[in-house]
Amino acid sequence: MSIFQQLQESKIYKNEQALSMEFLPDFLPHRETHIQQIANNLNPLTKGRKPQNTFIFGAPGIGKTCVTRFVFRELENFAGEKVDTVFINTWDYNTATALLAKIAVELGYPLARRGLSKDEIIEKLVELLKRKNKSLIIGLDEVDQIVKKDESALYDLLRINQYVNSPVGLVMISNYEDIFANVEPRIRSSLDAEEIKFKSYSLEEMKSILKKRCEDAFKPGVVQEGVVLLCANHAVNRGGDVRVGLECLRKAAKVCEEEGGSKVTVEHVKKILLGVKSVKVQIMQDRLEGVDKNIVELLSKEKEIIFSKLNSKYNKSYEQLSDTSLKQHINYLESIGLIRTREERKGSQGRKCYLSLVRRKKFT
Repeated sequence: MSIFQQLQESKIYKNEQALSMEFLPDFLPHRETHIQQIANNLNPLTKGRKPQNTFIFGAPGIGKTCVTRFVFRELENFAGEKVDTVFINTWDYNTATALLAKIAVELGYPLARRGLSKDEIIEKLVELLKRKNKSLIIGLDEVDQIVKKDESALYDLLRINQYVNSPVGLVMISNYEDIFANVEPRIRSSLDAEEIKFKSYSLEEMKSILKKRCEDAFKPGVVQEGVVLLCANHAVNRGGDVRVGLECLRKAAKVCEEEGGSKVTVEHVKKILLGVKSVKVQIMQDRLEGVDKNIVELLSKEKEIIFSKLNSKYNKSYEQLSDTSLKQHINYLESIGLIRTREERKGSQGRKCYLSLVRRKKFT
């Protein structure tokens, strides 16, 4: 038996992919109500009617993307001959030209990302949709990126409905609740999106999610009692992000395999917990842009800073930002574990809010 053949035969895994966030289970616990809401909004597509555009928001890693992809898959299975689904993360396609070209490619039209103007791409896309004669639902993950860079892209997508018989609809996903607050009134009016808020998972919900993933990923009897609870608790304490729990399981399993073990134990999990935290923070920090990136940059130069001073520094260093807008960005950065806040009450001066960056520890 070759060395690579030996590596293929895991003692513990039956499907390692089940611990990936890209893995789409056959059942999504604790999101049944959200699934039904989204399905109700998209159901008109199956009858050739315009769907209800939908805006989904909530903290990172709590099932927004997974649920949307799940509903899209169910829709394709039920009405694939009538409806096309396209799901795009706008981190990579955050201009109207890039986004429209990507949609055309996903629908089977070999269109270069560069080389054509936006109007030319829209013309090609309309021709394609007329030829296919199918309804289309487009999922835009992290839609705040397109709103920040090129909000006109949303209007371009919606106005396609003027030129085709089969309807086009949008499902938009973001960590931010207020991303459409400052977009042009005509775009906001055209979106007419129903809002669906996702709340963070409780500890018991996180446990059941990770337990199901373990059943999908590992051979029977491989995971020691207590492993799931420890990983779930770590995930809940890091903002309720399922990805943290899955990363704990993956890294613990890796330690187990490196040691030649056949059972993932609590001790394996304890060895990797701090490392999971530092990796998560780095991943999120590397992906920041705009206001969020600027705030982290300012905080990196301070041990701790009062909110009013941060506000003043921000407005001097970057563009003018209202107190309300700055607080919303701070709330988001705190929710993903990049910054921490503490309030202090001092007599008649009232409450003061202090901010600091979560420092990444280095381990050898």
